[in-house]
Order: sequence, then structure tokens, then C-alpha cells
Amino acid sequence: MHVGFIGLGVMGQPMALNLVRAGTRLVVWNRTPERCEPLRAAGAEVAAGTAEVFHRAATVFLMLTDETAVDAVLGRGTPDFAPRVAGRTVVHMGTTSAEYSCSLQDDIRAAGGHYVEAPVSGSRVPAERGDLVGMLAGADDAVATVRPLLAPMCRETFVCGAVPSALLLKFSVNLFLIAVVTGLAEAFHFAERHGLDQHLFRDVLDAGPLASAVSRGKAPKLVERDFSVQAAAADVLKNNRLIAEAARKADLASPLLDVCHALYDETVRRGHGGEDMVAVLHALEARTAGAPVSADRMADKSA
Repeated sequence: MHVGFIGLGVMGQPMALNLVRAGTRLVVWNRTPERCEPLRAAGAEVAAGTAEVFHRAATVFLMLTDETAVDAVLGRGTPDFAPRVAGRTVVHMGTTSAEYSCSLQDDIRAAGGHYVEAPVSGSRVPAERGDLVGMLAGADDAVATVRPLLAPMCRETFVCGAVPSALLLKFSVNLFLIAVVTGLAEAFHFAERHGLDQHLFRDVLDAGPLASAVSRGKAPKLVERDFSVQAAAADVLKNNRLIAEAARKADLASPLLDVCHALYDETVRRGHGGEDMVAVLHALEARTAGAPVSADRMADKSA
């Protein structure tokens, strides 16, 4: 049977393209039909709807925005849910709360399906290169079935145990990522306000022990004020919120995360939610200038 892939956004489209280019018999669907066209051109088959994907595929990858989107695609809470997932392996690759993932697993298993939690670490460029890091949780047999399918998308995969351990591990990774990128943006803001050459600062960072794939990817964007999206600020804010909620439920202190949460919230409220996460620079600059969030920016957000 085919492999199914639903959700062809910033991350999902390049991931699915890597699957089909590796020879996977892929059937895809996306709410916005034009996002399917590069997949069609690469040799994937485009389904008329989500029901067709589940009818034709034994394993279905979901790379969707949020819990509401996942429930809608699965028909969860409707009579369509059980026949859609029965005998199928549903691979949840998006970022949701750990509690939601556990509940989804219970419902899919009760309906006779299999469930694997498989979030990935990385943004658009690693997704395009097949250089993501995958984390898998679920029953051993289901994970063993899914893991080889991730090879065209992921440089490495790690088996994490039972659900929701893969999501919690991704939260841990993303907490570090958010803190690092926010710190990098603040460092560039500091250097710029002291009149330092931004290119020179980037070169010193690249030559030193703090250089990483993240700094080498994000520093040029800060130098050029290139806010084209790799990982959207709005998505980072969503991740930040989910991590903060998980921290609260475990009675954990998260002071760095809380500061980042406030900064990304300001970034989104200022109208930069669709830009890359380095757009947090806008919030830092606004704080330096003492600028409030303007009414027109709030209007842009509500629109």
C-alpha cells in the first residue's frame, strides 16, 4: 500500500518531497490544494480528501498545525473516526501537548489502529536537506514499522519509549533552541547598538567555541535583517507556550523560558508572527526604544 502524508506546510512539504524522491509510494492531501502541486510533479499521488488517504495508505504521517487540525483530519469525535484509523498506523509529527498525544493514542488504539508519536527537531532548511532529527514513541512494533520510513527525512532517529516521551524530549530540545536564538538576537542587538561591525561579530562567533549549526544558520539572517521564514515566530510562541504549560504541570521553574515567552508574544503582537524566529529582534529593539505595541499592529494581528 501507499504511505500517506497530510499537512504540506513549511515543514511538511519538503519532508514529503524527500519521501517521494526516495521512491516512497506516496499519497498526499493538504487543505490548501496548491501546496500539493510540487508533490504531484515529483511523482506523488494527490488524494481528493483525507478519507482517500486513509483508504489507500497503511501508514499515514500527519504534519499538522495543532490539535484541532489533527482531530478534523482524523474525524475524531465523529462516526468517521473508527473506520478511518482501524488497521492503520497514524504517525503524529506535529507539536501538541503531551496530554493530547496520550489521549489520541488511547482513542486510536481503542478503534483498532496503531499510533506513533514522531516529532522532529529542525526547521525548513534541514527539512529540505533531509537533515532532521526524529524522535519516536509508542508500541515497539509500531515504532519498528515507522522508523525506516523516516530515513529520507531524518539524519538520525531516536526511540524514546512510551508516549509522550518523544514530545517531552522535543520540548526539552526546543527550550534550549529558543533560549539560544533569543540570546543570539540579543547579542547582535547589543553589538549593533555599540557600533560594532555586524559581519565582524558574526565572523568572531563562527571562529569560536560557541559556533553551532544554529548560530551559523541564524547569524547571517540577523546580519542581513533577513526575516524570511525557516521557523515562524508564531510557531515558536506556540511551542514556548506548550513547554511552559508542561513546566507548570511538573512544578518546574523556567525563568529563561518565561522571558523568551514574553519576547515572542511581543514579536507576534507587533505583527511579525509570520517571520522567522530571529524576528524576536524587533521586540528587543522596541524595548530599547520604549515603544509600545501600536494599535495598527494589533489590528493587523486581529485581521
